[in-house]
Amino acid sequence: MTNRIIRAIDTVSFWKKYETIKKRIMSCELKTKERIGTINPIFTCQPAGAQFASIGIKDCIGLVHGGQGCVMFVRLIFSQHFKESFELASTSLHEDAAVFGALKRVEEGVDVLLMRYPNVKVIPIITTCSTEIIGDDIDGVVLKLNDGLLKEKYADREVYLVPIHTPSFVGSMITGYDLALKDFVSYFAKKEEKTNGKINLITGWVNPGDVKELKSLLSEMDVDATVLFEIETFDSPLMPDGNHISHGETTIEDLRGTANAIGTIALNKYEGGQAAEYLEQEFEVPAIIGPTPIGIRNTDTFLQNLKKMTGKPIPESLAKKRGIALDAITDVTHMFLAGKKVAIYGSPDLVIGLAEFCLDMEMEPVLLLLGDDNIGYAHDLRIKALQDSVKFKMEIVTNADLWELENRIKNEGLELDLILGHSKGRYIAIDNNIPMVRVGFPVYDRAGKFRHPVVGYAGATWLAEEMANAIFADMEYKHNKEWVLNVW
Repeated sequence: MTNRIIRAIDTVSFWKKYETIKKRIMSCELKTKERIGTINPIFTCQPAGAQFASIGIKDCIGLVHGGQGCVMFVRLIFSQHFKESFELASTSLHEDAAVFGALKRVEEGVDVLLMRYPNVKVIPIITTCSTEIIGDDIDGVVLKLNDGLLKEKYADREVYLVPIHTPSFVGSMITGYDLALKDFVSYFAKKEEKTNGKINLITGWVNPGDVKELKSLLSEMDVDATVLFEIETFDSPLMPDGNHISHGETTIEDLRGTANAIGTIALNKYEGGQAAEYLEQEFEVPAIIGPTPIGIRNTDTFLQNLKKMTGKPIPESLAKKRGIALDAITDVTHMFLAGKKVAIYGSPDLVIGLAEFCLDMEMEPVLLLLGDDNIGYAHDLRIKALQDSVKFKMEIVTNADLWELENRIKNEGLELDLILGHSKGRYIAIDNNIPMVRVGFPVYDRAGKFRHPVVGYAGATWLAEEMANAIFADMEYKHNKEWVLNVW
C-alpha cells in the first residue's frame, strides 16, 4: 500500500514537472533586449516619424530644427522607399548653436520658407536631439513669430506654425509619427454644432497601396471618411508638363473637421492611437483603436467596426472579395505555408498583425522583434492573446535590433523557413540562405512594393502569395522538394 502511494505521488510529481517543461517549451515569452548597445537598428528616430506625418498634409513643409543630416537622411530614405521626391526643410545647425542657442535659425527658416513657397500654409517645427538638449524654446519662438513676423510681413497669408517635440534620444520613428499626428489634430480640430457625417480613418504608417485599398473598402460600404493621412498621391505620375513633387492630400479643413466626425477608427494602436484618444476625450468623438486589418480575421473586424460606427451594411461585393481572398490563401496554405517557422521585425502594429495572419495560416511566427522601448507592449491585449494561445515556443523581443535575429540564427540554432521585414535585414537573409518577403518601411531593394496593399482582403491575398512564391523560389534554388511544384 505504501509503495503504491509513493508511486502515485511520483507519478503526480512527474506530470507536474512535465507540464512545467511543456509550458516553458511551448510558450510566448515577452522580454527586453539584454544588451545596452544597438547593432543594426530596426527603426530610425522620432523626427523621422514627425516628418512622415508632415508630408501627408497638403500645403505643408516641415521645418526640422536640428542638423542638416536630420533631414537629408530622412528625405533619402523616403525617396529610396517611394522612389519620389519630398519637400522638407532644415534649420541646419552648426557647432555655435550648441553654445549660443539656435532660435534665430527657426525665425530665419520660417521666413525663407514663406518667401520661397507662396502656397505653404502649415509649417510644423520639429525638434531633434540636439535642440531638445540645448533647450531651445520652440513654443516660445512660435508665439514670437505669430505676433511679429507673420503679422508684419505675411499679414495677407494663412500660416500655421505647429511646434512638435520629438527628441531623438527616446522612442523611435513610430512614436514620433504618433506624437506628430496627435499634435496636428489637437492644433487644428475645431468643434462645431453639427457632425459632418464622416468617420476619421487614421491609417498609421502605411503605403499608397494600403490607402487605395482602404478607400476601396470604404467606397463599397458607402462610408464617407476623412483619411489621415491621404497619401495615395505619393505614387506621383510623370506628366507632360513636368515632374510633380509628391505630397499628401489631407487638408487643413480635413483636420479641423476631425472634431465633428461621428467616430474615429485608428487602425494602429501605436501609430495614431493618441490622436483617436484625444478626439474622444476632448470632443466626445467615439474611438475604436485597432486591430490592424491585416489578414482575413482582422479585416472582418475592421468592416464590422465600420458597420457598428456608421450603421452601413457590409455589401455582397465585399463578401465576394473575402471569398476570393480565402480561396487564394487556401491554395497555398496547407501544402506550402502550414508549419513554416517565421521571424518578423518592424513597426509593432505591423509585426503583431503579420503574426496573427501567419497563425491563421497555421504558420509558426517564432520570433517577433519590436524595435523601440515602449513599456506599453506588456499591456497590449494582442500580445496577451498570443501569450495565452500560442502552442509553440515564441519570443517577442522589445527594444530589439537586428542583431537579435542574426545572433539567434548564427549562434543559438534558430531555424527559420521565412523572414518578414523591411530591407535593412536583407543581409541576414542572404548570408543565411533564408527566403525573405519585404514588407514594412523602408523597402528599397525591390521595385514597387509600396503599390501593393498589406491591409484588407487584397492585402491578405498579396501577402499569402508573396510568402508562397518566396518559398517556391527557395525550394528550387536549394533543390529541396521542388518536385512538389511539378504538375506532370
